[in-house]
Amino acid sequence: MDNITTETVTSASPITPPEEPLVARVVDATKSYGTGAGRVNALDGVSLGIPAGRFTAIMGPSGSGKSTLMHVMAGLDTVTGGQVFLGDTDITRLGDAELTVLRRRRVGFVFQSFNLVPTLDVAANIRLPFELDGRRPTRTQGEWIDHLIDSLGLRARLTHRPHELSGGQQQRVAIVRALATRPDLIFADEPTGNLDSRTGREVLTLLAEASRTYGQSIAMVTHDPIAASYADRIVFLADGRVAAERGRSAAEEISSYMLGMEQHA
Repeated sequence: MDNITTETVTSASPITPPEEPLVARVVDATKSYGTGAGRVNALDGVSLGIPAGRFTAIMGPSGSGKSTLMHVMAGLDTVTGGQVFLGDTDITRLGDAELTVLRRRRVGFVFQSFNLVPTLDVAANIRLPFELDGRRPTRTQGEWIDHLIDSLGLRARLTHRPHELSGGQQQRVAIVRALATRPDLIFADEPTGNLDSRTGREVLTLLAEASRTYGQSIAMVTHDPIAASYADRIVFLADGRVAAERGRSAAEEISSYMLGMEQHA
């Protein structure tokens, strides 16, 4: 595989081929905090699309805007300027109630801290997105959830509460919960940050398998080159802008590129 070299991508450049369907995108997105001399541009005119059915990693040095980008694309935060789309839905100016429903039905989340409800057992945590939406899984959805539970080895743990599980088991529960509703897009924010390296590899393999076998669209924010090497596509951010985009790359190449970004920061 060729070595990674710096490649500048302006906000006007297409991040993905125009014919490739996108599950989410931002157009000239800006996000600013503060005013006057203290104003900080976390995002500075970012245009980026997340392709359907692919595993995209979003990387960058601390303060590059990667977490802010995920938050605005997921409807957890608003942009100062530009537009945000989930599929064909312009969510830029949606109200809190509309965004809550949209996230519940179309977006899944996997966080570094697992975010399981400690008073609920595994089965109830997995069903939580349906409970919050006031509905029960359909027969097809129930079969899908059963398949995920068996595939991830959680069948014997369904009556256990989070504190009775290992970190890896808790993250597997979080992944099943995120996949249960078959959302348009899953956002994963440093999903291996609290796991040992072996368990982290298992979780990344699960996410990659969800994308390649089941066509799940995933956007993962990470600073870890090893984690990013599991993705089909890597987007690098620097100073709130898209700096480069690469296809699947080895961890060593990603690390080398990141080091170059930090040296030029």
